[in-house]
Amino acid sequence: MAKGRVLSGMRPTGRLHLGHLFGALDNWRKLQEEYECFFFVADWHALTSDYADPSGIKANTLEIVLDWLAAGIDPEKATLFVQSKMPEHAELHVLLSMITPLPWLERVPTYKEQMQEMKDKDLNTYGFLGYPLLQAADIVIYKADSVPVGVDQVPHVELCREIARRFNFLYKPVLVEPQALLTEFPKIPGTDGRKMSKSYGNAIFLADSPEVVEAKIKPMVTDPARKRRFDPGNPDVCPVYDLHKIFTPKEERDSYVVPGCRTAAIGCLDCKGVLLKHMLPVVTPVYENRLELSRKPERVQGILEEGTARAKRVAKETLAEVREAMAL
Repeated sequence: MAKGRVLSGMRPTGRLHLGHLFGALDNWRKLQEEYECFFFVADWHALTSDYADPSGIKANTLEIVLDWLAAGIDPEKATLFVQSKMPEHAELHVLLSMITPLPWLERVPTYKEQMQEMKDKDLNTYGFLGYPLLQAADIVIYKADSVPVGVDQVPHVELCREIARRFNFLYKPVLVEPQALLTEFPKIPGTDGRKMSKSYGNAIFLADSPEVVEAKIKPMVTDPARKRRFDPGNPDVCPVYDLHKIFTPKEERDSYVVPGCRTAAIGCLDCKGVLLKHMLPVVTPVYENRLELSRKPERVQGILEEGTARAKRVAKETLAEVREAMAL
């Protein structure tokens, strides 16, 4: 490979918001300039926790691909596809399951954490226990040497490395051991001050118009100690200031926003006005791109079909090597 190869995906659990834009898509945009990138909609992974009601997965698949394209993911530079259109992933998952010790899956930190967090769902299924193994199949079938992840996902990449290493030891060296490409995820607060999440109802979506964004920002919570206009505030505990760190130039933050807040020279609405002045020019083009693309569903479908064809060529080649190594 002339370039290093990157594999990453997202579960289609709903429309994407600013947390996804600055936590992943901005990074994907940079990676597609430096690496051979494979980005996929992980719809099988969505079934691991939403198997009881998969009705929204198909519609959400289109929604997040629209968000990717609107945010600047270029199908000429990256291969975009849907996981369930690639049965090769499933076959490799089955083959790798034959050699993966059960304790390897049980010790993945996020397994127990999510079992505790999602107590409203019955997650006592093999699909949920085995989803890190499916992730490993997703990665190694493209011989990806880098996987962009946050710190919490590093154990998944290490498991993938162990599985590839075990396969290569048992049979012959076919699979690439990927490296975690650590990514910094900036803190993106929702409109209520908690982490931005569609499940909290506090998200600013990439599909939101400028008018909707403004309507969501204006009532956004600020420093809880600042109850009246002339009470001094503390930017360090204000969710609006966390957004300023992303959108407002540092010079303006340091010379106007911070001192204005601390001395009550400006009110919270003034502060939000400064934020919107810098925020809207960033998010509006994404909204407009998305609106235009949504009117051309055949174009989006064509991009996915072309991406699937490209991905399938690579996946079939790896799977043929795996079968030969296993004497199948």
